[in-house]
Amino acid sequence: MIPDLCHRAARDIAGAHHIVALTGAGISVESGIPPFRGPGGIWEKLDPMEYAHIDAFMRDPGRVWRVLIADMKTLLDQARPNDAHMGLVRLERMGKLKTIITQNVDGLHQAAGSHDVIEFHGNFAWQRCLACGRRISTTDVEMAEMPPRCSCGGILRPECVFFGEMIEPVNLSRSRDAAARCDVMLVVGTSAMVQPAALMPTIARQAGATVIEINFEPTPLTGQVAHYSLLGEAGATFNAILAALEREFQGDRKG
Repeated sequence: MIPDLCHRAARDIAGAHHIVALTGAGISVESGIPPFRGPGGIWEKLDPMEYAHIDAFMRDPGRVWRVLIADMKTLLDQARPNDAHMGLVRLERMGKLKTIITQNVDGLHQAAGSHDVIEFHGNFAWQRCLACGRRISTTDVEMAEMPPRCSCGGILRPECVFFGEMIEPVNLSRSRDAAARCDVMLVVGTSAMVQPAALMPTIARQAGATVIEINFEPTPLTGQVAHYSLLGEAGATFNAILAALEREFQGDRKG
């Protein structure tokens, strides 16, 4: 993380009127939630086609619950928003950030206090009964029986998008619209490898927005779609940008 780039990001944010953030697994790693892809990711240990495909779930929901979803529930019960999540909330309260497009399924943006969150892949924070459609918070699910069931006897499934399922059309259209309307896009903690989410920074740049990447390591966006990249932990990077932004506002007021 380079101080000059933090100052540049602060200046761009200060001059922005409509910021959109695209977030990926990297923003939640500091909250104790491992990524699905990459070194140390969940898919290194589990075959996603065997445990995260809708056909696998419908064929044996108890097995998928035991191996994958139960562990996700444990992580979600313990996870709390980190400084990066809170940094986005601060930008929203300043009137700068309008929308978050997230690939994450942990619900931490909402837990932090963000309001307009487009969950590209749904979430694990809520379960839906396959029989009656009732929704129940994952934290309230009783784990004595596998798979857990609704009070009506129906099987519960997370409101995430499994492999083999379509992204909700409204989430895709809203994401594209948000990307095309923003004047700054913050791309935080995403590998930029998963389509169509990875296309959003390109849409933003083609529409004239400044694309700022915050990630622990370079991605396909680095030096290509992103105007500049701040490499480092998301929480520390947001703290540095916000500190520079506060100095920038103080300087403007004094001037």
